[in-house]
Formats: sequence, C-alpha cells, structure tokens
Amino acid sequence: MAATPTLPPLIKESGQREVFCGLTSIVWLHRRMPDAFFLVVGSRTCAHLIQSAAGVMIFAEPRFGTAILGERDLAGLADANDELDRVVGDLLGRRPEIRTLFLVGSCPSEVIKLDLAKAAERLSQRMVGRVRVVNYSGSGIETTFTQGEDAALTALVPMLPASDAPQLLLVGTLADGVEERFLTLFERLGIGPVRSLPPRQSTELPPVGPGTRLLLAQPFLSDTVRALERRGARRIASPYPLGVEGSLAWMAAAAAAFDIDPIQLALVMDPLVERGRRALEPLRRQLEGKRLFLLPDSQLEIPLARFLHRECGMELVEVGTPYLDRQLMTEELALLPPGTQLSEGQDVERQLERVRASRPDLVVCGLGLANPLEAEGIATKWSIELVFSPIHGCDQAADLAELFARPLHRRELLQWN
Repeated sequence: MAATPTLPPLIKESGQREVFCGLTSIVWLHRRMPDAFFLVVGSRTCAHLIQSAAGVMIFAEPRFGTAILGERDLAGLADANDELDRVVGDLLGRRPEIRTLFLVGSCPSEVIKLDLAKAAERLSQRMVGRVRVVNYSGSGIETTFTQGEDAALTALVPMLPASDAPQLLLVGTLADGVEERFLTLFERLGIGPVRSLPPRQSTELPPVGPGTRLLLAQPFLSDTVRALERRGARRIASPYPLGVEGSLAWMAAAAAAFDIDPIQLALVMDPLVERGRRALEPLRRQLEGKRLFLLPDSQLEIPLARFLHRECGMELVEVGTPYLDRQLMTEELALLPPGTQLSEGQDVERQLERVRASRPDLVVCGLGLANPLEAEGIATKWSIELVFSPIHGCDQAADLAELFARPLHRRELLQWN
C-alpha cells in the first residue's frame, strides 16, 4: 500500500475577515466578454466599489452597472421585481448589442431575499432569442473576490451544449494575449481543438461532455470544476501556469493527457523555458532570501508561494488561503518546501499578530491591510493586482517576479532617503 503523502501543517481560522467581495470579479469578466453586461442588484456602496475597482474613464461606457436598491426596496414598500424589469428594459433599449445579461446578486439583494434566479428565468422567457439572462451571486457575505468568477462560470455550465468529441477546455479567465500564446503552443504540440471558458463571446459557449479534458488556468474555480465534471468532463491534474516551472508542468500535463510525444513537448517548450529562466535571473537576485508572508485573499497564494520559493528563492513564513481545496491543490502542495506553515480562513487580528511577530520582508495582502502595514514599516503587495495582470506562462514569469520585487525596491528607496 502506498504511503499517504505528508501534508504541510495547517492553521484553520474563522473570525474577522478583510476581503473584497465577489462583485470585484466583474472588472475582469466584463473585459473578457464584450457582448455581455453585468447588472449588479445592490446598493450605492456596491456601485462605488465596482466603479473604483475598475477605474473606468468617465467618457467610456462600461459593460457593467448597478440597479440600486433604495430604502423603499429594502423596507419592502416597493416591488423590487417591477423596478428590476423596468431597469432591464431601459438598459436593453439603450444597449441593443448586449447578448448575455448577468444579474449579479449582492449582500443587500440577498438580505431582502430577492429571488434573482426567478427574475432571470422570467426575463429570459420574455426576451428569448434576443438576450440570455443569467443569475449568480457576487455577495461578499461568505466569499472572497475571486469566487465571483467561479459563481459566474458555474451559472454558465448548464447552458453549455453537449458533445462527446475530444477537446481541451481551458477554464479560467486569461488575458487575451496570454491565451493566444497558449493556443499557439497547443497547436504546435498537436493538441486540439482547444476552447475556453469563459469564451471571448458570451454567445459562443464551448461544448462539454465525456470527451472534454479540463485544464485549469486559475485555482479558484472549485464549483465550476465540479459542475463540469457532472457534465462528464475530466480534469487534468497539474500545477498552475505561474512561473517557468509551473507553466512547463501545466503544458506537460496537457501533452500527457493527449498522448503527445515528450520529444515534441521538448522541441516546443525548451526554448521558452530557457528564455524564461534567463529573464528571471536578475529578479531572483533581488528576491532571494527575502522572507514572505501571504495573507488569505485570492486563492492564488499557494501557487504564488511555490513560484516565489522555488524559482525566486524567497523564504515562506506563512502561506494563507481563504479556502483550501485539496483536490485542486494536490500538485501545488507537493511542491512546497517541507514544513511550510499554511493557514485556511481568516482571523485578521491573529494573522496580523503573526505578521508583526515575524517581521517579514514582504506581505501579500488585500488593499485594506496594505496601508496600515506600510505605516508600520512592512513592505506589501496588493493581491488584487495579481488577478488583473497578465502573469501566466513562461513568457510572463519575469513580469510576475517583478511585481514582488517592485515593493521591496520601493521600501529600500524610502529607507535610503
């Protein structure tokens, strides 16, 4: 009988949390699908959050908005469904190019028990053939900000057409340029067809079935994976394509799943790996030996910790994650150094006590904690920036490392002055 692998030590915490809500994921999802619109049913606070997170220019008309619940809605004095129907009608009259409308639930809409699933069904029937209306929850009551994408993609899975044909399905939002690079590499390997979820056009949903092999580009899509597996798809187990090592392992796992000759894999990937490692070398000299503390925020923490330790030489003080899906993290956990301290969940005060006690060189955290820690003389990196930046693939490994070297360099300059 094979021995059970030794898992890193784990602290499980539940207490005060400091995270963005799932509404924030709209900022990258709306860029991915230009024919979709994300209508948040929430408060003015929701509207301010999305607008400030997106940084939209005042002369640009974004593909998201907020149907604001007023005091009469919250008090039950007005029929929120009637108001929602009116807002949707006005929106579609003004924006006829919309092909998929996402009704996004928020904390306020959930508190008053507004049934957006039924509203989406009612509106879809009314506008059949013109607009598809989908509902998901972006509420931050129990989730962190990347889980908004997981909820949005899970809501799309029942609508995917059925197909038994062999295919590779990339799951998780990637920057267009990064995705194009991956598609070129898969084509050179002889893997195809390759499709993506989410697609670049919301009306071009990929098929799914027993012939579908899933390759995750993002680690925070637990519900989406389970939904796709219920449709017959099979996941390719792999580390995530962050850094040279992770990207090579990711491509190699796909190649093995499609019976690609290892010689062909080497012909395609070896030049990229060599170039990526050369580009990383000066960044490694800046990061090597620096002590790193990752607070739970995005669920990218474990793959980032693996990359920063193994390829950049950083020492891991603690690696926190909002939720640890062991099935989706098996390959990543195996690459962490023995004895790495993991934490799951959040108790902000206790975690800040451990940060202050350990005095790391760099803390990866949410925006709400960054300024206070900077004021205490601790360099920080905003975790949300890692979701907006093109960081996947061998070609992006040096850019990813630079995101962590930059705050350390800034701190050195401040101390020097």
